[in-house]
Amino acid sequence: MSRSRTPREVALDVLIAVMEDDAYANLLLPKRLESADLHGTDAAFATQLTHGTLRALGFYDWIIGEVSGRPLRKIDAIALASLRLGAHQLLDTRVATHAAVNETVSIVRRRAGRGPAGFVNANLRGIARRNRAEWLAEIDAKVQDARERLAITHAHPRWIVDAFAAALEREGRASELTALLEADNAAPHVQLAALPGRSDRATLVAASERLRELPAAPTALELAAGDPSRLDAVREHRARVQDAGSQLVALALTRAEPLAAGERLLDLCAGPGGKSALIAAEALVAGAEFSANEVTPARAGLVRQALEPLGQFEVTELDGREFAERAGRYERILVDAPCTGLGALRRRPEARWRKAEQDVRDLAKLQGELLAAALRATVPDGLLAYVTCSPHPAETTEIVSAAIASGAATALDTRAICSELAPELDLAEIRVGDGTAVQLWPQRHGTDAMFLALLRTPNEEESPRD
Repeated sequence: MSRSRTPREVALDVLIAVMEDDAYANLLLPKRLESADLHGTDAAFATQLTHGTLRALGFYDWIIGEVSGRPLRKIDAIALASLRLGAHQLLDTRVATHAAVNETVSIVRRRAGRGPAGFVNANLRGIARRNRAEWLAEIDAKVQDARERLAITHAHPRWIVDAFAAALEREGRASELTALLEADNAAPHVQLAALPGRSDRATLVAASERLRELPAAPTALELAAGDPSRLDAVREHRARVQDAGSQLVALALTRAEPLAAGERLLDLCAGPGGKSALIAAEALVAGAEFSANEVTPARAGLVRQALEPLGQFEVTELDGREFAERAGRYERILVDAPCTGLGALRRRPEARWRKAEQDVRDLAKLQGELLAAALRATVPDGLLAYVTCSPHPAETTEIVSAAIASGAATALDTRAICSELAPELDLAEIRVGDGTAVQLWPQRHGTDAMFLALLRTPNEEESPRD
């Protein structure tokens, strides 16, 4: 009979797959837990080890570099992943030092032999000579640049820290940078949306003591603990898991002004379908028409799954830029543009280590082209919501400002509209053209860092569409 795999072994498998094969931890870990037959506290331990290690990778890597005295690229994959896993146990969990070292080294010995095991053992014992506070003091003493210290101690690539700082500075909130980085490193509670026409928050809260209302959107709830799929409301498709910020930006499009029967709404970049489901529910209540588009077939399949409980909706698989050929087809369009995803790092712990500044430049070009196409596909005097799950200025205000400068759109007072929907939120004023945009933040609003700008296309008298 084969020996069952331990939580540490499962975590190590996933860490190596993320490092070597660009695997996604949130997709791979559940499969590895199932194949190892880990449940309950063992599954929770493996999950904590995996996500905790990935989230704080930059902090652990600095320490590993100091202790080993060699560049990380010269440490083989199993040894490096084991050192990261061991560092997490030693510095950020309640695991006893002897267990963290001995159990991790035993795995390396079984998989790679005595040599790598000896290397890992020596370096883990070196890491264990200081606790977290002492290692932070060591970083403080050796790293002179303040922004670089923040990047290391809060485990974010430096360029992302700089981008966050720039986004906060445009709001006059530069002092929130440390709090933002800390919020990124805290695993969020599950948030849900009460689907309009099918349920409401008060009913759902009354039915479950584990649910509470959230101020970030009129449909938003938080699950205190447990598996959301076990909730009756989720099983019956009266609610679905969705970040509260995602709910607010979708509802801002449908509720900026009342939806009229027969209006045509489009979600241009719809995968994986959460915002589509919320907008479709709103459209059904109003008697409006809704369709979705998603260029990636697999993600288009997820959109269809999200919409299926609500009814039959068209889901196309086109390059969103092709919608420029459908001039004046839709009254309202959501452009949830492909982006770096820097606003959802707390949910995807390894994502921060996969991104590069070049990604921003490449995506910004696509974002501008998608927005231009969507504006052409919107009727004169129609509404468009430009959304990203990133606060980076190059993906947000710069894209919107360029569209406004071209004469293709004017900006609405997005801040005022969102304040009506979520009056308790502290929304900073971000000027775009003659209007405003909204930037949500995990440290301030308890949501992903969603950006939203509501735009209106020129009417027939104001400007030709070409």
